[in-house]
Amino acid sequence: MPPQRNLAFDIGVTIGTIGRAYNIVRERGLVSGEVGRGTYVLDHPESRPPEQSDPLTTSLAGTRPIVAPAGKLRFDSTAAPDIGQGDILARLLSDISREHHADIASYARNFPDHWFEAGAQWLARGSFRPEAERIVPTLGAHAAVIAVISAVTSPGDRIAFETLTYSQVSRSAGLIGRRIALMESDELGLLPEDFERVCAQQHPKLAFLMPSAQNPTVAIMPLDRRQAIADIARRYGVWLIEDDLYGSMTGDPLPSLAELAPERTFLVGGLSKSVAAGVRGGWVACPPHFSQRIRISHKMISGGLPFLLAELCARLVLSGAAAALRDRSVEEIGVREAMAREIFSGFEFRSHPKVPFLWLKLPDPWLSGTFKQAALQEGVLIDDEDEFKAGRADRVFHRIRVGFSSAAERSEVERGFHILRRLLDSGRAGYDSFD
Repeated sequence: MPPQRNLAFDIGVTIGTIGRAYNIVRERGLVSGEVGRGTYVLDHPESRPPEQSDPLTTSLAGTRPIVAPAGKLRFDSTAAPDIGQGDILARLLSDISREHHADIASYARNFPDHWFEAGAQWLARGSFRPEAERIVPTLGAHAAVIAVISAVTSPGDRIAFETLTYSQVSRSAGLIGRRIALMESDELGLLPEDFERVCAQQHPKLAFLMPSAQNPTVAIMPLDRRQAIADIARRYGVWLIEDDLYGSMTGDPLPSLAELAPERTFLVGGLSKSVAAGVRGGWVACPPHFSQRIRISHKMISGGLPFLLAELCARLVLSGAAAALRDRSVEEIGVREAMAREIFSGFEFRSHPKVPFLWLKLPDPWLSGTFKQAALQEGVLIDDEDEFKAGRADRVFHRIRVGFSSAAERSEVERGFHILRRLLDSGRAGYDSFD
């Protein structure tokens, strides 16, 4: 790269501006430099394959590589832990193959009643249980959310997201022409007054929320806020998508938004975080008279639901196997979360004994992206805060998300935690981006 003074002169800015820019790319591990030699762009082919180089692909992929580097500890995923579910899946798949030769060889044109009953059972919480006729089986929770967005909004409509959220939904919404409106939150979740501000000023058609075990902040929204949000959505005519993937694992006794505002809430759940991510099973409970519209929308955007997948998910739920696997997954997550509490003692973070990630505050002077790069060099993949930003925001949190469910063995989880703890203890002195 050119000397800093030359570049400052060429583009007409101060040397201080260029110096800060060079420092940022150096901290992110993108360049190296030595006194007397200059600054050079580093080659990282394992983390940035050529197909990610164009701006559109990069903007859609977020901050994670499309293909994860081999040989790294995956603390950037929250898939259900391996608790031996493979044997159960193999048995059920064998039974389905033996009993439904013709069905698995063709398109799923007829949806049996037990597919809907399974969704109603899985999405039930406390005294709330959606009617089976309001259920749509889907190719996972993400596909369910995008089907709802496609069905109830049009290109150009605004969708409201918390500033920090499961941002793959906001990126998907942008890809199909929807605009993003950002809402502020605190440690208890979405601020109702900011939701109302956004509704009054930007008129969103829909809002995407995770009231229980919000990703990535782990916030659980109190009852008064849930009631306020339901009232505001009703007053301004805003549809709600309630993502309950993690909430269903917590045993949260609070009523869901779908219970408080059933006429405008789409409740989404699935099996990926608590049973088996590879199954790609999910359901959405719709407001009255919307299930057919969502079912058609889901077929149009996904190509349709395969019989083998839908039947497998239904059998997992109705046999009780899914609930048993969820209990075992939550138990394993609890052991790992307790390990995290011990190893990261003294640092500020949010976690829940039944949720497979923690939201850790970095000590000064760490930056989120810089710490992520330092962890990568030590063999651990984590998520920086930018991965969860639904849109461009000025607010900086200096946090990372550490998912700990995907590693096969507890010993690997412990090893990864100790690597991160060592980096936190050593500060920036423990990370050198120079070659």
